[in-house]
Amino acid sequence: MRRGSPVREPAAEWEAAGAAAAAEARAAGEQAGAGAAGEPERSARDEQPKALAPSRARPRATEEGDVRVSRRLPPALPLAPSTPAAQFFCQLAKARARGSGRGYRRNSGPLRPVTVDSSKARTSLDALKISLRQLRWKEVRTVKDGDPTWKPTFIVKPDGGCQGDGIYLIKDPSDTRLTGTLQSRPAVVQEYIRKPLLIDKLKFDIRLYVLLKSLEPLEIYIAKDGLTRFCTEPYQEPNPHNLHHIFMHLTNYSLNIHSGKFVHSDCASTGSKRTFSSILCRLSSKGVDIRKVWSDIISLVIKTVIALTPELKVFYQSDIPTGRPGPTCFQILGFDILLMKNLKPMLLEVNANPSMRIEHEYELSPGVFENIPSMVDEEVKVAVIRDTLRLIDPLKKKKEIQSQQPEKLFTSKENLDYDLSGDPNSSPDAHLPSICLKQVFPKYAKQFNYLRLVDRMANLFIRFLGIKGTMKLGPTGFRTFIRNCKLSSSSLSMAAVDILYIDITRRWNSMTLNQRESGMCLQAFVEAFFFLAQRKFKMQPLHEQVASLIDLCEYHLSLLDEKRLVCGRGRRPHSSPPQQMNPQPSQL
Repeated sequence: MRRGSPVREPAAEWEAAGAAAAAEARAAGEQAGAGAAGEPERSARDEQPKALAPSRARPRATEEGDVRVSRRLPPALPLAPSTPAAQFFCQLAKARARGSGRGYRRNSGPLRPVTVDSSKARTSLDALKISLRQLRWKEVRTVKDGDPTWKPTFIVKPDGGCQGDGIYLIKDPSDTRLTGTLQSRPAVVQEYIRKPLLIDKLKFDIRLYVLLKSLEPLEIYIAKDGLTRFCTEPYQEPNPHNLHHIFMHLTNYSLNIHSGKFVHSDCASTGSKRTFSSILCRLSSKGVDIRKVWSDIISLVIKTVIALTPELKVFYQSDIPTGRPGPTCFQILGFDILLMKNLKPMLLEVNANPSMRIEHEYELSPGVFENIPSMVDEEVKVAVIRDTLRLIDPLKKKKEIQSQQPEKLFTSKENLDYDLSGDPNSSPDAHLPSICLKQVFPKYAKQFNYLRLVDRMANLFIRFLGIKGTMKLGPTGFRTFIRNCKLSSSSLSMAAVDILYIDITRRWNSMTLNQRESGMCLQAFVEAFFFLAQRKFKMQPLHEQVASLIDLCEYHLSLLDEKRLVCGRGRRPHSSPPQQMNPQPSQL
């Protein structure tokens, strides 16, 4: 460990954080039934119904590291969902709210008054106020300092950009810059998070490295340490006068490196780029529950990767030749996370190709730069790459067997050189530190399986694609799916199935920029699946309808596979059934 580096988080702390994330996921899964998707939940005992929350006194402005949370209502009650998918997730939220509502009374004490956010009520405000008075509920406004003229700030990120290129802030969505950007280049527009956690009065974000070791089965590892990238100008909440101060609002290293206030440091706990472990140590010294922070981050990472896997599987299968095993690949992802003032992690973006440079640029003179080794980057990134290679080492199993059977090391020439440098009983990795990548999935798979309904739908979709290399389902494949899963009936004829296919496929293709391939994309298939689930299981909540239809489809397909296997053995009694290949993840 380098001088100045903080003590790394103990293994027990990490395991406790993972267990906490799993416990929260388990509670959410039990409340929501079949599944849910969204941001990381709070612990079950702290969760309250989202539309109705207990009132609290107006909190004071929180200081750096203050962990107290002001629970407030969403800006407005949502309109009725217009799509099956929207209804699906809405019902999951309601189910979770009903489940958490059972814990509304604490310690058998009296129920606390209910508060309702009226800041977005607009034309219904008068009627809402009267209703609240009659119910004897409390009204709150969540606008800044009670100022009704306050408006949110938006951050605009051009599509396909990197290193902060083209990012800017706006107050008015009708800003002419936004109009010009969208005409020339698609962009993502997000509401700017104006209450970040500050260290030394500076805004910062976290870069964590996540290893996607395998898609089938899904294996996820998280590095125990990461990087924190600091702004170089003291933070102020955005206003019309400071929106252009990129060194105040944007944490991108490639931007702040050009600031005259950027601090290069070889110490992990100082400077404009530090290790995440040094930040955790600092927060821990202020009484922050570091295990809770890690628990929320682990939950965020697992849910994000689960949301990505369905489309990744579709892309992967299109590149694998028929009858050939897939390549043994992996992917290191860069998760950019922002800690809010209440220490809740917010996902900013996921980088498929994060920079692994271990040096920084130092400006010798205007326009003249020199690359200088960065001790902070080296400490974090070398460990991630080294331990990724250790995990995917193709000779790993062979080495483990050899280390367990030292008496057989010298039985052949190929093993002779292996042990000339040390103790024959020692492991080949004995001189290396413990692996910095910790598995979070499938270790906590059981607790997060309620989120994998779309993943199971993707497996059905891939099965009926038919031709390798395609990523869209043709009409014949869709009809085969309906027949093999026994979904047609007197109320759903094959003609109605064809109409359903045409209607949904045409609508989704009209929204797709890539028109080179015709057919039903994965998203369109998911919508069709929702429609079929609603028709098949009318009396159940939507999420249970979907889960029931998936179970039914998998059941009929397993019977079909078993029948084909028996018939195949009858024709060729001496032949063995083909082995099912488990694909590995390809590079994104």
